[in-house]
Amino acid sequence: CSSILLDVFDPERLVQCPYNKHHQIRARRFPYHLVKCRKSYPRVAKELTTCPFNARHLVPQADLRDHISNCHDKRFIEEDIVSESSDFQRRQMNPVSTWQAPPCDEDWDTESREQLTSPFVLGMANDGLKSATLEHKDYLPAGLRAPESSPYSVPEKAVSKKAP
Repeated sequence: CSSILLDVFDPERLVQCPYNKHHQIRARRFPYHLVKCRKSYPRVAKELTTCPFNARHLVPQADLRDHISNCHDKRFIEEDIVSESSDFQRRQMNPVSTWQAPPCDEDWDTESREQLTSPFVLGMANDGLKSATLEHKDYLPAGLRAPESSPYSVPEKAVSKKAP
């Protein structure tokens, strides 16, 4: 049985074309070949029907019922259906969570209104009394200092020359 399965999944095995019995195609190229041959043999294509379990199975319309009852790929679909239904039953059996969020004393609206009166400014700290105080924190290692001006600020001389 395992040798048959390995043979089915071998991409190099030869598969017979349903449109032209003389065409032998590698399994890995078979889907592309089917599209090409369907266009080349439109009369034969009208007589063939696609298997609902595997689009690579093209059978005469008269034989479709027999093919469906004996199709090997039907087993995979049936296993998926059984698996899905058992997953559904498992989910139905799991109890619904009764967890509730603990009561919250926070009021973000009030906090946001309070912070509107004192916006964040780098180097300033809000002490809770709505008055900003300078808080000096030196994050630089010993021997280094912060620049006195920003490299992106416009010098005062340049601003005064432009003023009328």
